[in-house]
Amino acid sequence: MDNYYSFVFKGLLTEDALDKVGRRNKSHFTEEQAKKLASTLAIDEMDSELVIRSKRMSIVFTAIAAFENSVRQFIEKKLLEEIGENWWTEAVDPNIRKKAEGRMEEEKKIRWHTPRGLSLINYTEMKHLTDTIRQNWKLFEPHLGTFDWASNILDTVERSRNVIMHSGDLGNRDIERIGSHIRDWVRQVGA
Repeated sequence: MDNYYSFVFKGLLTEDALDKVGRRNKSHFTEEQAKKLASTLAIDEMDSELVIRSKRMSIVFTAIAAFENSVRQFIEKKLLEEIGENWWTEAVDPNIRKKAEGRMEEEKKIRWHTPRGLSLINYTEMKHLTDTIRQNWKLFEPHLGTFDWASNILDTVERSRNVIMHSGDLGNRDIERIGSHIRDWVRQVGA
């Protein structure tokens, strides 16, 4: 077992050293790649005003998507640490589990399309994340302070998320509110 830990630790040290000398992140997305993707999607053939509005919202969507997935990671990590490998069945409401598991099974039938992810939490909705935090509040309280604070942030971001996901445009006040909420969450919980 000591050899295993030594191997893993050396791997982590190597990863850290590579990052410090400027290794490019695997998910780095270049301007050239963006242009190629835009060309593939025929963006230049669409109404330019709609494209400009959509590009503006794509930046907001990027922030919301990263935030939403960071909340999923936070919940999964905390429940895994505190409850163990059976966290999904022991800490998540059966109705949420049923819905997420059903989505995963449905997506497995469409093998030609990329799935949402490997973890069942990737198949949950933002309101399910709030419900899971509520159900396991004692585990999350040291990180979040009050449930009302956390719930308000998640509910507000979800409202804006839903507008964007249905091709709507947000106003500047809504965008500023999202940024403020995300900053508050990151300062309280971490990225």
